Amino acid sequence: MHIGICYDRWVLTRKPLRAVLFDWDGTLLNSFKADTNAYSQMFRSLGISWDPAALSQHYSPDWHNVYRAVNLPPESWGEADRLWRRFYAAERPLLQTGARRVVQTLAQRFTLGLVSGGSTLRVRSQIRALGLQPLFSVAIFGDRVPRRKPHPLQLQLAIGQLGFEPACCVYIGDAPEDVKMARRAGVAVVGVIEHSPVPEKLRASRPNALVNTIAELPKLFAQS
Repeated sequence: MHIGICYDRWVLTRKPLRAVLFDWDGTLLNSFKADTNAYSQMFRSLGISWDPAALSQHYSPDWHNVYRAVNLPPESWGEADRLWRRFYAAERPLLQTGARRVVQTLAQRFTLGLVSGGSTLRVRSQIRALGLQPLFSVAIFGDRVPRRKPHPLQLQLAIGQLGFEPACCVYIGDAPEDVKMARRAGVAVVGVIEHSPVPEKLRASRPNALVNTIAELPKLFAQS
């Protein structure tokens, strides 16, 4: 049974859907403005001329790609990370519109997980502050694995901890790296367009389904 916008020979999941796993930044958390502000202040502190509009062009869950785009030498990446964390700490990004209701609704039917490229300290403190932590049965963060998205390890670890087959799971993300990671892990993937910093690249990555906002997810999964 095909649900949403499906491609190739995939259906949304090849077996009954058991687990829904989410990206965090940009998918559940409306964080792009906060990210941009932190990058702007960080690059200014490093004496680097940078147009914030470039973040959309070079955005990646692996922020080192942003550093490469401005020719920041690798020996400066540690200092850049420290500065970014310092400036981001002053930001207070909120959940995407409808995100809380979506997570609460889906948690009544499915096991939920979080697979984020962000750091354990930052993302865990955010989900706690926003009252979502009890709804996620597993959370795997970017600093807990040796390879970042689109490498599939994070998603594989999360699914392994849940004890499900990949064919029973779906991943929700807003970037092409999310799609690639899910594909490599054998997991169906839904792309969320509205707040994606790279919507055309997300479309071109051909997820199993595309939705404009996460508010559409309960309806998308209604027949699962």
